[in-house]
Amino acid sequence: MAEKAENDFHLGRLIRQELKRQKRTVAWLAESINCDRTNCYCIFNRQYIDIELLKRISKALQHNFFIELADYMENVEKVSTDV
Repeated sequence: MAEKAENDFHLGRLIRQELKRQKRTVAWLAESINCDRTNCYCIFNRQYIDIELLKRISKALQHNFFIELADYMENVEKVSTDV
């Protein structure tokens, strides 16, 4: 059961959803975090992201992805102790 929860969490997907929710472009995000546009597509495909990069993305989008990561970690911990 904990394994399914791990596979469900995907930071790249959350970032892409937030970018779309804000109606911003990939080019805008790339410029905001000082990287190449093609690198943003790679970020969207990553389940987990380096902390420094996630901090820059969170700041650019004004959305704290660390809260979602912490919630996920808390839920995984609950599932693993319930077994």
